[in-house]
Amino acid sequence: MSIPAFGLGTFRLKDQVVIDSVSTALELGYRCIDTAQIYGNEAEVGKALSDSGVPRDEVFITTKIWVDNLSRDMLADSLKDSLDRLRTDRVDLTLIHWPSRTVPAAESLEALARAQSDGLTRAFGISNFTTAQMQEAIDAVGAQQIATNQVELHPYLQNRKVADFARQHGIHITSYMTLAYGKVLKDPVLEAIAARHDATPVQVALAWAMQLGYAVIPSSTRRDNLESNLRSRDLRLSDEDMAQIAALDRGERLTSPASIAPEWD
Repeated sequence: MSIPAFGLGTFRLKDQVVIDSVSTALELGYRCIDTAQIYGNEAEVGKALSDSGVPRDEVFITTKIWVDNLSRDMLADSLKDSLDRLRTDRVDLTLIHWPSRTVPAAESLEALARAQSDGLTRAFGISNFTTAQMQEAIDAVGAQQIATNQVELHPYLQNRKVADFARQHGIHITSYMTLAYGKVLKDPVLEAIAARHDATPVQVALAWAMQLGYAVIPSSTRRDNLESNLRSRDLRLSDEDMAQIAALDRGERLTSPASIAPEWD
């Protein structure tokens, strides 16, 4: 199953804000929505999807299992709870949100494989996994079973070791935080590239990631930004543009919660 190259992220969006964001995105033509148990907004995402009138089979829904629910005894039930909140009988993709420090990856992945067999999810994958943890996942279920590794990846943290390892094993990469919490908006290199293409720095950053083969899931609460972000799909950057963005990498990680973050590559 292929992962859509472009979708809507819902991290940090709550209550009516996330309902409005998802509703507007669906109206504009978005057909991929990314959420997670820990976001606390699955019910609101489910309401927006249900009220939108867009047929369920036309929308690709991703959710993520939180670290407290990764044991074989808890994972399936927690996913069923997510399905209830999302008002659907199955999601398209379920990810291990962060690697557990107490539950072996093999246990969680085997539970996800059973959930897939039971029809609760069409595919499953991982998020925030290092190269060593990806190898553990491959050893557990095989690389062909791992639909994606969703990781922080933006012009200032290009995560090349993880991305290269994933590519070598045929594992897709989904980039989250592609806009680096908005830092790309004022980057002079991205501004110059954007000016050459009559685009915006945000569109350039998103197009860069997609051109490298990654999926992107930017979030927004404003209709004009949601619409503008969509246009990044039509932007084609030159080899020179791509090389200039490659040179921006400085290993600047923006999210690394001490209680759950692994030892990064």
